[in-house]
Amino acid sequence: MSGKPEIWFYHLERSTLDQVLPTLLEKTIERGWRAMVKSSHSHRLDDVDELLWTFREDSFLPHGRADQPHAERQPLLLSETGENLNGAQALFIVDDADMGATEGFERCFIIFDGRDEPALQHARGRWKTLKDQGADLAYWKQSDEGRWEKAA
Repeated sequence: MSGKPEIWFYHLERSTLDQVLPTLLEKTIERGWRAMVKSSHSHRLDDVDELLWTFREDSFLPHGRADQPHAERQPLLLSETGENLNGAQALFIVDDADMGATEGFERCFIIFDGRDEPALQHARGRWKTLKDQGADLAYWKQSDEGRWEKAA
């Protein structure tokens, strides 16, 4: 793959980030990968931190913050900088955060709210830039039933 990850865009229309992100992270862990969630807003990371403890009554997703001790041990790492301290294979970009260096990741997920016009425009611009750079892109959109379908 020449050191470049697959980059998958997830266009939210029927679900919120809080509904989608834990499931994607859970599937990532089940695959045997580590993950990093990157946001440029610490309050978003606070929300995700809380969500990963409470999204399901019978379980939680083990995770930690990049700015806390033992970041390198965490299966899921929440980060503002994007430094891959835990050796993650999957990078999740939320809130239009800069991608930063993506070498070393197998897959990057760019999750955006299609109901938010600025977020939609930002994602379109990012798609075009990455496509022009020859990135390995995929575009996923929710069906009317809420299932993810590959649209590009």
